Amino acid sequence: MSKKFKWVIGVLVLLVIFVIGYFSFFSSNSSNGSKTIKVGIMTGSKQDQIIWDSVAKTAKEKYGLKVEYKKFTDYSQPNRALSQGEINVNAFQHYEFLRQYNKASHTNIVPIGKTMIGQGRIYSKKIKHLNDIKDGGTIVIPNDSTNEARALNILQSAGLIKVKKNVEFPTTKDIINNPKNLKIKEVDASQTVNSLSSVDAANINGNYAQSAGLSPNSAIYVEPLNKLSEKWVNIIAANKKDKDNKLNKEFVKAYQTDKTKRLMKKYYGKSQITAWDVKF
Repeated sequence: MSKKFKWVIGVLVLLVIFVIGYFSFFSSNSSNGSKTIKVGIMTGSKQDQIIWDSVAKTAKEKYGLKVEYKKFTDYSQPNRALSQGEINVNAFQHYEFLRQYNKASHTNIVPIGKTMIGQGRIYSKKIKHLNDIKDGGTIVIPNDSTNEARALNILQSAGLIKVKKNVEFPTTKDIINNPKNLKIKEVDASQTVNSLSSVDAANINGNYAQSAGLSPNSAIYVEPLNKLSEKWVNIIAANKKDKDNKLNKEFVKAYQTDKTKRLMKKYYGKSQITAWDVKF
């Protein structure tokens, strides 16, 4: 092999090494530059946004993770978006909602971190106490299975109705005692606030109550918390195949901080309780 040929081969080898190194370097930088996570959340209050912005700031400063939020208006959307790959994780639902969704939709979405738990509340523009509701009065509740079951259990805990025992997700058909002949009206959870002016009372989920500017202190009844409450803890969820994804874990860590806890207490008092370090 001539010296000239060896020299050409050597130059080509060096050129290949250079090219590989060049593209590896910029590919790596590009990967770091696109360290982004898309998070599905519900459209909420100004206070909600302050907390989510704080989480995004922590994620950026501590993990170099850019958080992009995609907002949804009803509960049917975020899990569908997650399953279809439009977002990486979502944060809007409790354990039981997710379990029922997976069962009904044949999806494989899993919890990867706890966020908070909100006590269910009954609101009214007509009465000051739930027991003041008149015979034949109307109470609005959410119509999705988990929140309907929770709402009926709240009405039962208030002494207004009784439902069958050992029914995991009772519906209005499972009411066995209704001494005031209350009309239980089922509507989409997002419409419970709009129904408030035309009915005697309504069970309104926390995010919708906050968006409507309803103070938790104005509720006429508050759901008690006990050892059975853990299934109502809200969670960050991901597709099962992504449950150990590093970026997803970093987002959970960015949420579960003392700073988040302080902000929750500042804006929500006891109405929203951080749950990742709570034992039920």
